[in-house]
Amino acid sequence: MEENRKIRNQHLAAHIIKNLQIRNIAGYYAESKQEALQAALNLIPEGSTIGWGGSASISEIGLKQAVCQGNYTVYNRDICKTPEEKRKIELACLDSDYFLASSNAITYNGELVNIDKFGNRIAAIAFGPRNVILIVGMNKAVPTLDEAISRVRNEATPINAVRLDTYTPCRSKGLCYDCKGTSSNCCQMLVTRNSGVEDRIKVILVNDSLGF
Repeated sequence: MEENRKIRNQHLAAHIIKNLQIRNIAGYYAESKQEALQAALNLIPEGSTIGWGGSASISEIGLKQAVCQGNYTVYNRDICKTPEEKRKIELACLDSDYFLASSNAITYNGELVNIDKFGNRIAAIAFGPRNVILIVGMNKAVPTLDEAISRVRNEATPINAVRLDTYTPCRSKGLCYDCKGTSSNCCQMLVTRNSGVEDRIKVILVNDSLGF
């Protein structure tokens, strides 16, 4: 059964990568977390400045740990001790050589959908860093844009509400209630349908279930 899924994911990934290229987005495919890690490191020259947004996927493949141990200048928001220090690092990330993240969903046509509370991650995907590397498990691939938005709101966000310990209706009910106010994790949504700079965004699709 797993071999059947592997073959299906290979074909689907090739289809998505073709559509990413039409959108000026570079696409890659990795059979495993280890291959994804190596593919990402191959894209980042030594000496680069690197930052990241909130992402379970980049941790799951060991990318954050690898760059912290490598010959890079790392803007590590995870070790900040105060909100002011974290804000300073997040602003520095916007001028980094490489920004690391995932995508909450990707369509078969190559559209990327992301949602944020404060917007630092989606801001960096849209503008600022010279390169953006997105690590995306094949579990996040869906046929249409409507399904991508639904996945973000009804699957990724409720799980993230539990992870971040925020008290929203989706945390207790398991689906989106279109909530408002300061507790909402769905304040900003970004649909990336094209890259204005060719190959600035690089998507590594991984034959695994990563993130939420």
